Amino acid sequence: MNRLFTAGLIALSLAGTAFAQSTGGITPALLSQMRQAEKQNPADKALSGALFATDINTITRNAANPVLQNKSFSNSVKSSGITDQKSSGRCWLFTGLNVMRARMIEHYGLGDFSFSQCYCFFYDQLEKSNLFLQTVIDNASKPMDDKLVDWLFRNPLSDGGQFTGIADIISKYGVVPESVMPETYAANNTSRMNQLLSYKLRQWGLELRAMAKGGKNKTALQKRKEAQLREVYHMLTLFLGTPPEKFTYTLMNKDGKRISTREYTPLQFYQDYVAADLQNNYVMMMNDPTRPYFKVYQIDMDRHSYDGKNWTYINLPMDSIKKIAIASIKDSTMMYMSCDVGKFLDKQTGLLDTANYDYSSLLGTPFNMTKKERIESFASMSSHAMTLMAVDLDDNGAPKKWEVENSWGADYGYKGHLIMTDAWLDGYLFRLVAEKKYISQPVLDLLRQKPVLLSAWDPLFAPED
Repeated sequence: MNRLFTAGLIALSLAGTAFAQSTGGITPALLSQMRQAEKQNPADKALSGALFATDINTITRNAANPVLQNKSFSNSVKSSGITDQKSSGRCWLFTGLNVMRARMIEHYGLGDFSFSQCYCFFYDQLEKSNLFLQTVIDNASKPMDDKLVDWLFRNPLSDGGQFTGIADIISKYGVVPESVMPETYAANNTSRMNQLLSYKLRQWGLELRAMAKGGKNKTALQKRKEAQLREVYHMLTLFLGTPPEKFTYTLMNKDGKRISTREYTPLQFYQDYVAADLQNNYVMMMNDPTRPYFKVYQIDMDRHSYDGKNWTYINLPMDSIKKIAIASIKDSTMMYMSCDVGKFLDKQTGLLDTANYDYSSLLGTPFNMTKKERIESFASMSSHAMTLMAVDLDDNGAPKKWEVENSWGADYGYKGHLIMTDAWLDGYLFRLVAEKKYISQPVLDLLRQKPVLLSAWDPLFAPED
């Protein structure tokens, strides 16, 4: 009986293996075919040897790219100086503050000036912590495997973000000069702080759910959440410093002459020297060919504070977006933009061009998905925000190349800037934020639509870092 049983198991196993092989597995016959087809010629062997010890970008790099020979631009906004986010995901914050800094320097004739990224980041992390904890309370009756609850505990906190964070945080807390609250090690190197805060938020989130399950009312949950936030605030002061409630500051012009010396609150400083209606005067455009154009979309839960506004955008073709960008640059106004910066980036020159690397010729297979296909297959998404500041137009007014002020330090790329061809921009730009005065009335009228609500976990809307 045992031998019969064993034989039966072997037969079933063999049958199962045969079934697996006949329904898509790699069979010995298929493997043999691949081995037979792989007959390297001398050139292939040389390339294989080169790839064994060399980055493919070094081998395929187009060092003679003609775009590099002409770094001039027909229309440009003067750069206000390069900032450096260092080992942090705060590109969205640096970009937003750099746009406002350029306006302030131009308007008041300032010399070297920067806003404190650390100050805004402090309140960003505090508000995001509250957003997580309060949303846990709001959804405490749902099971842990509910899609929203699962997403919350997977993403309790990050240092990334996008323009809605600029609008949410600065409109509520204002800004201060960099010298009033300078960068700290944790601000420049956010991973450890983020790890520890995320740990505590998950722990506290489970505690709040347990309290709700045990019958505690909303008042008790809110009281416990407020105590948790006091601990978050304390941790942030240790990592980032204590944000000032008031400060005295002397504003100097580019010639070193004093403009004024006054005491401010951060909100007063913002209202006096920036005076931009971030909540209502700026519009985010998106180029997402996977969804219908000329529609308004909103991302659920994609905001930086519980009482802030969800990220809302108009989906437009690239031609429409570029017209808005050109109008803004011609009027000496920088813009917040974001893109998939890692694609075809030549780190030595700071050039973003689809002709930078010829992978297809070296590997013998085309890499030719459309932008729509790359998004659908998770091959591309927005990864980094920068400040769009220049465009080079041909004699017919068509863009040839663009320039951005980056936040990776003055030694990265081309003097801290990146240059991108128009073809690259078409394929890898995702978001642009512009003032309403540069946008046509028909496009602004689209904002009257009821936004289509998209899920918080849509992969195209991960925070930019």
